[in-house]
Amino acid sequence: MALLAHRLWELKERAGDPSFAEMSSSLGAAASKSSLAAAARGRTLPSWETTWEFVRVLAIGRLGQDERETEREWRAYWEQARTESLPASSAMEGGPVGNGPAGNGPVGNGPVGNGPVGNGPVGKRSVPAARSFRIGKPAVLSVLSAVLAGGTGAMVILFSPLDGDDTGEGGAPPEPSAWTAVLRDDSLFEGDVTYPDGTEVRRGERFTKVWRIRNAGAVPWQGRYLTRINTAPCRAPERVEIEPTAPGEVVDIAVRVRAADRPARCKIFWKMTSADGTPLFAGKKPIFLDVSVK
Repeated sequence: MALLAHRLWELKERAGDPSFAEMSSSLGAAASKSSLAAAARGRTLPSWETTWEFVRVLAIGRLGQDERETEREWRAYWEQARTESLPASSAMEGGPVGNGPAGNGPVGNGPVGNGPVGNGPVGKRSVPAARSFRIGKPAVLSVLSAVLAGGTGAMVILFSPLDGDDTGEGGAPPEPSAWTAVLRDDSLFEGDVTYPDGTEVRRGERFTKVWRIRNAGAVPWQGRYLTRINTAPCRAPERVEIEPTAPGEVVDIAVRVRAADRPARCKIFWKMTSADGTPLFAGKKPIFLDVSVK
């Protein structure tokens, strides 16, 4: 879905970057501006009808491309995005949490721990069943927290202090109340450190592109990468590792590039991903290298 959203953004820019309201009104898209905006964010797969209206008014209405060829091309893009989204959907259909005896049931096999919390993979995590113990008024139930980093948010499960009399050794333990808090995961592009857009390089030249990005959220970045999402005449690695970055910190990310052996324009896009390649920050545009080979 992230790749489809990126292609929609790129098409929108080539067509002069009209607003979604303009696309829905003066350009004649048979879809609301909110539906068009949601398609470009990439958080959920838009319907084919919405995708086609997005493409039709820009590729055909603005850029004058062939309608039949354009529809065939974008239908293939949409089908690919739909196929890639199926595993994520099925992963959410796990069994119920705590379906077996206490301490022995498949806790963490359903949406908590095994599904995609936020925007990144979480992996299978087992949460031990609560033990029976005495709790008095002054006692505070210890906090069990699991910060599941790697996506647009992280879920933290907290158990609140209990307010009640001592139940005694034989009494049933009180039930803790629980709630969830979402930690915001966000990034901010600070700028190009080297080779700003439009830089000219020599044929066959080897150079290092560096971007500066800030961790603008509340989730530490661990095990994250910049992953290339398109091809170009210049050669560049498929992905590069991002150094661990605490909230509020900036990180410089360097990519070694070899220029093409002939004159060309090299515009290569990268997207932040988790270790297994899952795209993060679906609503944000990729960062890119844009140089001219002379």
